[in-house]
Amino acid sequence: MSSNTTSQKHVTPEKFYIEPCDDRVDDVLAIDRVSTEVTLTVKKDVPPSAVTRTIFGILGTIRLVAGSYLIVITKKKKIGEFFNHVIWKATDFDILSYKKTVLHLTDIQLQDNKTFLSMINHVLSMDGFYFSTTYDLTHTLQRLSNTSPEFQEMSLLERADQRFVWNGHLLRELSAQPEVHRFALPVLFGFITMHSCSINGKYFDWILISRRSCFRAGVRYYVRGIDSEGHAANFVETEQIVHYNGSKASFVQTRGSMPFFWSQRPNLKYKPKPQINQVANQMDGFQRHFDSQIITYGKQVIINLVNQKGSEKPLEQTFAKMVTSLGNGNIRYIAFDFHKECSKMRWDRLQILLDQVADLQDEFGYFLVDANGKVVTNQEGIFRSNCMDCLDRTNVIQSLLARRSLQAQLQRIGVLHVGQRIEEQAEFEKIYKNAWADNANACAKQYAGTGALKTDFTRTGKRTQWGLVLDGWNSLVRYYKNNFSDGFRQDSIDLFLGNYAVDEIDHSNPLHIQKDWKFLALPIIMVVAFSMCIICLLMAGDTWTETLAYVLFWGVASIGTFLIIIYNGKDFVDAPKLVQKEKID
Repeated sequence: MSSNTTSQKHVTPEKFYIEPCDDRVDDVLAIDRVSTEVTLTVKKDVPPSAVTRTIFGILGTIRLVAGSYLIVITKKKKIGEFFNHVIWKATDFDILSYKKTVLHLTDIQLQDNKTFLSMINHVLSMDGFYFSTTYDLTHTLQRLSNTSPEFQEMSLLERADQRFVWNGHLLRELSAQPEVHRFALPVLFGFITMHSCSINGKYFDWILISRRSCFRAGVRYYVRGIDSEGHAANFVETEQIVHYNGSKASFVQTRGSMPFFWSQRPNLKYKPKPQINQVANQMDGFQRHFDSQIITYGKQVIINLVNQKGSEKPLEQTFAKMVTSLGNGNIRYIAFDFHKECSKMRWDRLQILLDQVADLQDEFGYFLVDANGKVVTNQEGIFRSNCMDCLDRTNVIQSLLARRSLQAQLQRIGVLHVGQRIEEQAEFEKIYKNAWADNANACAKQYAGTGALKTDFTRTGKRTQWGLVLDGWNSLVRYYKNNFSDGFRQDSIDLFLGNYAVDEIDHSNPLHIQKDWKFLALPIIMVVAFSMCIICLLMAGDTWTETLAYVLFWGVASIGTFLIIIYNGKDFVDAPKLVQKEKID
């Protein structure tokens, strides 16, 4: 499938056959539904009785309670063309069981298998899976330019940056057999948008790609900080690309959770207090993180946007102290209290930060290759931005830094005249702002469960009252999801990425962990007490004194129970079951 986007899937009781829709290729992938063996055969060996359906690629395989399943892409949407390579978004999938029956399972096993299937379907329903059959989406233009002829000959699966291959675990069986690699598509999770634009009558392609790391992946409150390997939570590499008259320019930024050991477990409070691990060897993971970042991207400028007071203050102080302790000359730390500086809608004050980093941005530059394929300049360093979630504040700053880089690129390649500003190009400015706001929403939905906050500024360049209302609504939805549905979301991601493996032989699993009695009893007591309070008001007794007594009794009971629930908040949230997350008390 190296040069096609359409395949044929043939299903018989014994095998799955995956056939590329290319008359020049006779090879067919055969998967034995009993032994799970993967082999190559030819088209004439596909039985005429096989049930045939068009698919657009193999996502991979996974083992659940009922046995193995094959996951295939059944619908796709064209995003655009990338240097004559078509980029697709996968929009629908099928999960096909190897087993022809589930009669061998007990009722409990059937229920568990159904739960695991719902987890896989939940991840597949998340918006943001992208692929190409001919182009390596996992690498930046600069990384691809600095490769050997041997690298260019590798399959897309072999050469992919494993940080961004979200179906890497699902493809593990195909990965072990190089001869079938062309049937395995590395799939990116994140955001891609492409636009054909015009300024001064000059047409160019403008592209924005955000690549979400599959290492330490998960949801907002259950995945913070770093792991022992130095992988940061919510790590996203964002690349902005311009293509004009054969010249290509690229500017790359990263975002990621503050890279030390800390947590912020949900407990029904609107903003749980962050906890810093005082026991772990903080510097070891911290150094691992930045060692890998410097190898990959060069010099690092950290832009820390968290509050410098309240519960976020200790995190900012810890980050600053660790950078100083590390003493690495390739790392520069800049703290900018976003909320304080931009309070009372003074968003023009973001220019303070842009001016502060302007010289560093000029020093780092951007990647540029001319129409002859000659590298003109390389990007020598990177801005690593973060706030608490690395979503809303972070995206605003990244969009402003990217615009400044784009200004220089468009002038250099001859699209903008000397003295012209991007902000003056109304049509392109609208495309630019909306694309960055869409990027913010995509990153936020994948991590926090809702669209981003502050996107009114990204879209319009100013903060609005309606934007504040929408932010309030999204904050309420985040609160609900973070407390009452994120455990399931985290389990789904862990299962999909292989952080938890289902054992077909050992049928005990964490799904059967019993909740504490308080989880069931106290909410029921609270609802009953509150209901009785309302009933007493509606059905007044013989005297107001009697009614008031009943209302006070049930009112105190409901409020008291509510306070007990809040005090024991961590017992009532929907916590992950499959993989034990770090607890820092």
